[in-house]
Amino acid sequence: MARSTEHTDGHGRTTGSTLSGLAVAVGCLLFLGGFVWAALVYRPYTVPTDSMSPTIAPGARVLAENVDGSRVRRGDVVVFRDTVWGDVPMVKRVAGVGGDTVACCTKGKLTVNGTPVDEPYLQNPKLASPTGFSAKVPDGRLFLLGDHRGDSLDSRSHTTDGDDGAVPRDAVLGRVDALAWPLSGIGMLDRADGFAALPGGTSTPGPLRPLTAAVVVGAVLILGGAAYGPLAARRNRAAQAAPAGPAPAADEERAHG
Repeated sequence: MARSTEHTDGHGRTTGSTLSGLAVAVGCLLFLGGFVWAALVYRPYTVPTDSMSPTIAPGARVLAENVDGSRVRRGDVVVFRDTVWGDVPMVKRVAGVGGDTVACCTKGKLTVNGTPVDEPYLQNPKLASPTGFSAKVPDGRLFLLGDHRGDSLDSRSHTTDGDDGAVPRDAVLGRVDALAWPLSGIGMLDRADGFAALPGGTSTPGPLRPLTAAVVVGAVLILGGAAYGPLAARRNRAAQAAPAGPAPAADEERAHG
């Protein structure tokens, strides 16, 4: 009987060790793979001003998916660089694309081709712009606005001296998917659903959410697999230290017989 129990325990330990090793291996693949993929697809940027408040506070770090301007849609928050705007990376929201007429204000709302757009993310959702404007966006260009419309130097500020205020699509460096800092604001950026009904709709989020899930699951598998060995050893020591129980009744009868 004792040999059978030892054999069963040994087989169980072997199976457990194999499964724990497999968990660690899969965990490493998910954890490292998720980080490497994210590093290839995303790039961090710092937002120095409050022109995108309250969506993005000054000093916040954002993660922008490396996409070119051809994939940008209305409502996207983008990082771009344009010499006319100072030749440094800047962050604004796309209000209009080539062919659009962007104007303000109809009952306090921004309009795109005459259609009012709900923008609950604005610093003042009841007034899309403190000053009125109307701009026709040329093909291949983007009309960009800050969410803090009362304190943002954006396409409205550049609609002078014949300038349409828009920037070329190829000036886009990335599309912001999430906030990475400060800790209190970490999370995915909400989609601008107010633009969804317009032709072309809105863009879909990048792969950041599944990549984050892969990293978290990988970490759990690594920790769980690594913890198996010490837990199994402690259980075995406890089993060996336990006092032997009374002999079974049948054994006692045979001994007396």
